[in-house]
Amino acid sequence: MNDYLMIGEVLKPQGIRGEAKIKPYAADPDDFLRWKTLYILDKNEYTPIKAKCSRVHDGFAYITLGDCVNPNDVERLRGTQLYISRSQAAELDEGEVFICDLIGCEAVDEAGNVLGKLTDVLQHGPVDVYVFKRARGSMMAPALKAVFPRVDVEARRIDVCAEKLQEVAVFED
Repeated sequence: MNDYLMIGEVLKPQGIRGEAKIKPYAADPDDFLRWKTLYILDKNEYTPIKAKCSRVHDGFAYITLGDCVNPNDVERLRGTQLYISRSQAAELDEGEVFICDLIGCEAVDEAGNVLGKLTDVLQHGPVDVYVFKRARGSMMAPALKAVFPRVDVEARRIDVCAEKLQEVAVFED
């Protein structure tokens, strides 16, 4: 497991004083108000950068990063992904896992057949959607307990109820 969690992306400069508009990927965007150090991945190394969040509004965080003092400074960071160390993350409730820990887990049915490897988790509605790469194309299914009764990120395994999966999955062949 990675020691760093991706929590946002620099979208663009905001105003004239070096503030950046951030698209949060964190479960609670208000967490940006408490994080004072973020990290940028540069040449396979996580580099710390000071962060001062002035506000969270309409689903975006507005942050001054490092020594950014004008829009040109922020422009150089456009598209940069921001990380926190795992120790900065909020405590998870029982049964919760970080999405980055799910990626790469194999879906295995009751007969022991590997159905695919998780490549993405879509979060566009009330229920997350798992996206798996299979030998032939991809498969998407809602992340429901009835379909995926057990997730074990340490074993890199997601148990699948094959019957329920057939009812709700979309397959690309």
